Amino acid sequence: MGYQLREVSVPILAKGSSDIRILHFSDLHLTPRRKREIADIKSWASLKPDLVISTGDFLAHRNAIPVALDAIEGLLDIPGLYVFGSNDYYAPMFKNPLSYLRLDDGTRKLGAKLPIDELDRALTSRGWINLNNRRNQITIKGVSIDLSGTDDAHLELDDYSKVAGKPAGDISIGVTHAPYLRVIDAMKQDGIDLIFAGHTHGGQVRVPWFGGSKSLTTNCDLPNWRSRGLTKEEDAPWLNVSAGMGYSPFAPIRVFCPSEVSLVTLTSR
Repeated sequence: MGYQLREVSVPILAKGSSDIRILHFSDLHLTPRRKREIADIKSWASLKPDLVISTGDFLAHRNAIPVALDAIEGLLDIPGLYVFGSNDYYAPMFKNPLSYLRLDDGTRKLGAKLPIDELDRALTSRGWINLNNRRNQITIKGVSIDLSGTDDAHLELDDYSKVAGKPAGDISIGVTHAPYLRVIDAMKQDGIDLIFAGHTHGGQVRVPWFGGSKSLTTNCDLPNWRSRGLTKEEDAPWLNVSAGMGYSPFAPIRVFCPSEVSLVTLTSR
């Protein structure tokens, strides 16, 4: 297995509720050549989740849409939610890796546009729910889940005003690609219970630190200590940030930061 399965529990369901297993993946950055990653992704169906959430960046190549759809084929008959990241809209370009450590001035180097509408149509045709600046609701095991999502904040495509409002379901989930604080804080104000995000790659290159490793960047304004995994601040939503499976073809390394997929089990309070 070329990835880490990160398993966590979040106690947000009403007493007596059955557990809900959520498979959360992000940042596949797929190209036709990534045979091992494709095989790993295909194995996820054996985890038998009740719900699948993708927080974007499926692609890293103009011919990767059929590759991505084939890789996740075993998951597409399971209820699913998704948003897109910058690499779903534009092919990756070379950039100095050290630029990720500098303060973000908003400059973006974008490659050729990708046929994102093709991927969107394919996912919705299988019943997955597009949450790019959209609200929706889904019922899993008798639990009504209010859903709020944003489009990619890294490209400033997010518009939370389109989804703002207090949740009406038994629980509420927020979905975004890049966990910028403006999105996290807006979801906090609405009282959302649990947020799923990606984008950070867990720092991608981490340094040894007390009790594990430490990221040097999140590639957004999220604090580094929240760069991967499940975290929570007082009176704020739980936040699960996936370190992702892939990487840009121009930065094909991970140091102290293995590829990962999350299995998040919602349990009763």
